[in-house]
Order: sequence, then C-alpha cells, then structure tokens
Amino acid sequence: MATDEEIDRLTNEEQPGPADLESTLLQGTLADVLRELPLIVETHASLADALRLMREQRRGYVLVIEGERLAGIFTERDVLMKIAGNLLNLERTPVSAYMTPEPVTLPVDAGVAFVLNHMIIEGYRHVPIVTDQGRPLGVVSMRDIVEYLCDFFRRDILNLPPDPRIRSHQRDGA
Repeated sequence: MATDEEIDRLTNEEQPGPADLESTLLQGTLADVLRELPLIVETHASLADALRLMREQRRGYVLVIEGERLAGIFTERDVLMKIAGNLLNLERTPVSAYMTPEPVTLPVDAGVAFVLNHMIIEGYRHVPIVTDQGRPLGVVSMRDIVEYLCDFFRRDILNLPPDPRIRSHQRDGA
C-alpha cells in the first residue's frame, strides 16, 4: 500500500505545470529571462553596419544609442516595412533615419506576466530593457519568454508522443 507521501509525489508527477507556470509568470522578472548582451550601434552607424551585425549575431534587432542612452530600436520589422523595395545606399544611410525612436522600454525588475501581456497587447516582439538613466541592459523578445517558460516543462515537452499526422521523409534508425 502506498504512503501519503508516495501518492502526493505520483500525483504531482502526473499533473505537470500549471502551479509552476502560474508562479513563474507571477514571480519571474526580466532579470530571469535575459540571456544575452544587447546588440548596440550608435545613431550615426550605417544601415549596412546595423544589418551586418543583426545577420552575424542572428538577431532581429539592434539598439541604437546616443552617448550611453537608448535613442531607438531598429528591427527586422523596420527592414520589411521601411526599407525593403526602396533604393537606398545602405552604406551612407544612418540607422537613425529608419529606427523606431524612443521605443517603449521596461526595467529589469518588470514581471514576466506583465511583459508578456504588454507584448501581446501592443504587438511588440522586442522590448528594450533599460536602467533608470536610460542605459540599455538587454532586449527581451517573445522567443526569450517562450524559451524561459519552456525550461520549466522541459521533461513534459521532450516526452510528448510524436504527432501521427506528421510524416517524416527521413528514416530514424534501422
């Protein structure tokens, strides 16, 4: 016969997530989510420099600073909506001409639930994180938040059964 302790342990293993997810969303902050230093260029940097940095680092943004303060953000959305299809000299055009000036920013102690809600409602994919003086500390992306939350459910996610509707054209094993 199982003890109460064993029953509690088995019950908790069979009911993954919700309590952990809820507490993570309510108690986690951006300090827990940030994983990389931000990509930063000066306002006078060229579009070519900004695009090269984004491509090399495989990121969808660069923060644009003036002095040490955040002046704007330049994202892949800016490339698609403002640059694509226009004849521009990327080497001579400053990134500041096409950045989003004075973007919405958040402090590093902002809650994960608040950030996620804010990003969904406002449609942001990248939100700069700054100090009280406006100095950039990082950028949180929707992908960062999803990866952060998935870390709490790695066992459950990695152990999901394969979807029978998906057919692979490659053979797994013998």
